[in-house]
Amino acid sequence: MKTLIDFFPILLFFGGYKLYDIYVATAVLMAATVLQMGLILWLDGKLQTMHKVTALLVLAFGTLTLVLQDERFIKWKPTVLYSAMAIALALALWVLRKNFLKMMLGSHLELPDPVWHKLTVAWIVYFLFMAASNAYVVWYFSTDFWMNFKLWGYVFPLAFIIGQGIYIAPHLQVADSTDPNSKQ
Repeated sequence: MKTLIDFFPILLFFGGYKLYDIYVATAVLMAATVLQMGLILWLDGKLQTMHKVTALLVLAFGTLTLVLQDERFIKWKPTVLYSAMAIALALALWVLRKNFLKMMLGSHLELPDPVWHKLTVAWIVYFLFMAASNAYVVWYFSTDFWMNFKLWGYVFPLAFIIGQGIYIAPHLQVADSTDPNSKQ
């Protein structure tokens, strides 16, 4: 259910584009994002910072796209989002000396600090790669190509997440089954 909620705005965006055009697709994306945020708020009782930032960017860039009738705004939104996330993680890690990734996921995963550091650097590089890839496609290719890139480009996050899983698997703290105090 949660995965469906996460992906339905982008699926509706593609549908709106294929059936109509980028402007209808943008309006659909904006409405679906507002609905998505309402559902998440209803189910979880709160919105994560990432949800708020994404919704803000979709609404801001979507409004600019529709009001100015210029598709470049909605196409640049992913580049701005990925760049902002890379900058936030990098500043936190190297300036503030805080690991936001560990702060967000540390209650779910128990990993050594050097592993958290490498994971955060990997996320920074990943976000920069995604921002640059989107910028390149926006700059040099048509809207049709960009839409296909957005659709088939989901292989990048999937590969990245699988790679992360493979990397962290040996570092996960496993409860010792012979220890009578361990939780099973």
